[in-house]
Amino acid sequence: MEVRINVSRQQVEKVFGLEEYWCHCVAWSSSGTTKSQKAYIRIAYLRKNFEQEPLAKEVSLEQGIVLPCRPPEGIPPAEVEWLRNEDLVDPSLDPNVYITREHSLVVRQARLADTANYTCVAKNIVARRRSASAAVIVYVDGSWSPWSKWSACGLDCTHWRSRECSDPAPRNGGEECQGADLDTRNCTSDLCVHTASGPEDVALYVGLIAVAVCLVLLLLVLILIYCRKKEGLDSDVADSSILTSGFQPVSIKPSKADNPHLLTIQPDLSTTTTTYQGSLCPRQDGPSPKFQLTNGHLLSPLGGGRHTLHHSSPTSEAEDFVSRLSTQNYFRSLPRGTSNMAYGTFNFLGGRLMIPNTGISLLIPPDAIPRGKIYEIYLTLHKPEDVRLPLAGCQTLLSPIVSCGPPGVLLTRPVILAMDHCGEPSPDSWSLRLKKQSCEGSWEDVLHLGEEAPSHLYYCQLEASACYIFTEQLGRFALVGEALSVAATKRLKLLLFAPVACTSLEYNIRVYCLHDTHDALKEVVQLEKQLGGQLIQEPRVLHFKDSYHNLRLSIHDVPSSLWKSKLLVSYQEIPFYHIWNGTQQYLHCTFTLERVSPSTSDLACKVWVWQVEGDGQSFSINFNITKDTRFAELLALESEGGVPALVGPSAFKIPFLIRQKIITSLDPPCSRGADWRTLAQKLHLDSHLSFFASKPSPTAMILNLWEARHFPSGNLSQLAAAVAGLGQPDTGLFTVSEAEC
Repeated sequence: MEVRINVSRQQVEKVFGLEEYWCHCVAWSSSGTTKSQKAYIRIAYLRKNFEQEPLAKEVSLEQGIVLPCRPPEGIPPAEVEWLRNEDLVDPSLDPNVYITREHSLVVRQARLADTANYTCVAKNIVARRRSASAAVIVYVDGSWSPWSKWSACGLDCTHWRSRECSDPAPRNGGEECQGADLDTRNCTSDLCVHTASGPEDVALYVGLIAVAVCLVLLLLVLILIYCRKKEGLDSDVADSSILTSGFQPVSIKPSKADNPHLLTIQPDLSTTTTTYQGSLCPRQDGPSPKFQLTNGHLLSPLGGGRHTLHHSSPTSEAEDFVSRLSTQNYFRSLPRGTSNMAYGTFNFLGGRLMIPNTGISLLIPPDAIPRGKIYEIYLTLHKPEDVRLPLAGCQTLLSPIVSCGPPGVLLTRPVILAMDHCGEPSPDSWSLRLKKQSCEGSWEDVLHLGEEAPSHLYYCQLEASACYIFTEQLGRFALVGEALSVAATKRLKLLLFAPVACTSLEYNIRVYCLHDTHDALKEVVQLEKQLGGQLIQEPRVLHFKDSYHNLRLSIHDVPSSLWKSKLLVSYQEIPFYHIWNGTQQYLHCTFTLERVSPSTSDLACKVWVWQVEGDGQSFSINFNITKDTRFAELLALESEGGVPALVGPSAFKIPFLIRQKIITSLDPPCSRGADWRTLAQKLHLDSHLSFFASKPSPTAMILNLWEARHFPSGNLSQLAAAVAGLGQPDTGLFTVSEAEC
């Protein structure tokens, strides 16, 4: 007799949406078919990953503690309990502790005994899951004990008293007491015997006076030297320290670039004065600063929180001014730091900042900076763990977090910030938003891609792997995506690193899972160089789907007679949320292989990578290793030029005079269509016509975007052919002599 259980197809397809259903047991025999009564079946499961895990905290004594916990999805819903140092927390036995309906653990008033490791445990009828432990430290700041009684009066006409930092003493890293533990003062008692000053006292006083006079003279000499040096310093640059107040500090490394092209066009050194107020980040403890900025040289402080830029004679010093601007750097106020930064000093001629090998750049077009103004501008790449970027729901970070500043400077034309992204753009799968951090530290959505209006302060040209952001306000930016369906995918890059030579009994193979962006690749390559690792296979691209399934990695075909894996399980997993969130760096798995015998030298195996039930790609990475094998460097980072800052005409592919002729010719509307609209169509930018038309010079916007997309490897002849194909009547309009260039 054969027995089967029949379940409807609709019930199977919706199994994860149902908690229970009915089925029949059907039996076949020679005498016929027998159908049982309905059987009651319940579906039960509990996912692995917590939706929210508790975080470590340091709190002061008697302060409240809240440890959030959102258990994994499950059927039936998981019950939650808390462990303190592996002991069950029972609110009925401790009135100072209770568990909320949202499963958060609350301690009303922290005690020293509450210092422990707390773990959230979720369980139902099928499984039991533990969160990562959160260390809670309850610290006590030190406090002084009462002063002791004054001591007896001494021969020096003083007496003293003392106190100790013991009421209470600092505990668990609490702050020490502030102030002195010993106090002395002159006696007022009759027991103190005053004696007349002798020759020794007179000599002491004379010596002290002489030392004081010498110090005053030395101070005056130093001030005089400083003033003379200050007069000799070049002061053509507006000190941006007044502009960076209220913005989080960054650190940058100066570049030394010689740009003689700045000598081709003289700057405007007129003496018009403008007042700047209101758009800078205000300090929290006072009113918004106001600055009086005049076109010129030295930024000197004035009363009432005002600053003025003074100028020198434009007639006598114009050539020397431009020469020194093109060959020197003046960054007296900007912070300095890591290699993930670039900065430069720019005027109305514009320029470009680049962070090499990251795909991040900032284009400052000509006339974006008002004539007569000179700005110190910086570009910074931040590590995601150093910046708190809140993500809600299905949102994920798709680009690096980039700052350009200082915030609040006046720009008359949009600059273009270029950076990579790892999303697969699709209006049906993604909702993409540009986020900007405000001066107060909160993040705001400043642009919803696909719904931008020409009047907006921000605009974005989104391409397959990069985005170009037009903005007239500098600040900190990030591109965030929200998945609209499970078809939304992120491009991940898989890299396999191993030691350069196989000379020990163990061999570690590290497989990294990164965003497919240049900055993530650069960071891992630098890290592996420090660890002595080397890329041993070409990087692979994996399309990771929003399916809530983890990424699984395993190693196969290891010759068991020569090598054995030290991994106790058949595979390793990287949790879905760790990858999808996008804020965790260096995600990787390590496979450790051990030689069976010391004479073993050869190794050949495969590493398989796939998303569990994700309907995505799965593939293997093959490699072979022999004794003392050294792998050629397969990864060569593309060089973006050795100069992070380019100032003036040298920063652009299009010569300045040719650019001006193109703008003058194509900006006016043409009845035959030979204007900027046709140029946009030829360059496949016709979807942005409304944005270009909203600007004073649409042609300038098109050329700026072309510069941002094609520097430094752009084909200028192709652009020339597109312009020449517009059919302008003056055939020599777009040609200049070699001397003019």
